[in-house]
Amino acid sequence: MTLRISNLGKHYGKNGEVPVFENVTLGVEPGEFVAIVGESGVGKSTLLNCMAGLDSWDQGSVTHDGIDIGALDGEACALWRRRRVGFVFQAFHVLPHLDVAQNVSLPLMLLGQHRDEDRVARMLDAVGLPGMGARLPQTLSGGQLQRVAIARALVHRPSLLLADEPTGNLDPTTAAKVMELLIGQTREHGASLVLVTHSESAAARADRLLHLTANGIRA
Repeated sequence: MTLRISNLGKHYGKNGEVPVFENVTLGVEPGEFVAIVGESGVGKSTLLNCMAGLDSWDQGSVTHDGIDIGALDGEACALWRRRRVGFVFQAFHVLPHLDVAQNVSLPLMLLGQHRDEDRVARMLDAVGLPGMGARLPQTLSGGQLQRVAIARALVHRPSLLLADEPTGNLDPTTAAKVMELLIGQTREHGASLVLVTHSESAAARADRLLHLTANGIRA
């Protein structure tokens, strides 16, 4: 399912006088891994949020498999996101009142599916957290919480994977394993992976490396 972004622009301020980025055009094919880099504050995370329909934009369009995301109402966009998108947030967004297994199961539950304990256990094992499903988030380190967030993003096998600094809190060995998992999911299920990163080693694994500036995006 192809992701297409055409002439996208985002501004802040009361009258839109503060540009974040403009003229962003790119396409990501099924099975393709694209890494985006750029200076701090240029809007990399905001661009990911636009791709997921979590943030609005002022010009241009975002389509996924021919669906115009900007034309969807809030409910339809949320349903599309639940079905198609896996998002690894930089700030984790792990729910503190749920244990690890329940957090990982959330995408399945939101889709009305029964909790698949075997699949959840396999995901936790894949991110290096075997047997930790009953732990509460407050007992985990930052790196462990990051891995919970990654397992949650992958558990429903999304066709669009968006990852905001997914290896930022991980040691080099675990970071390499997580990148293998993300890339493996992309290849195996024909997903599109877009990764925002400051990590040179993570960016080097991409099929394409793009640089975001205030004036657009370039190779």
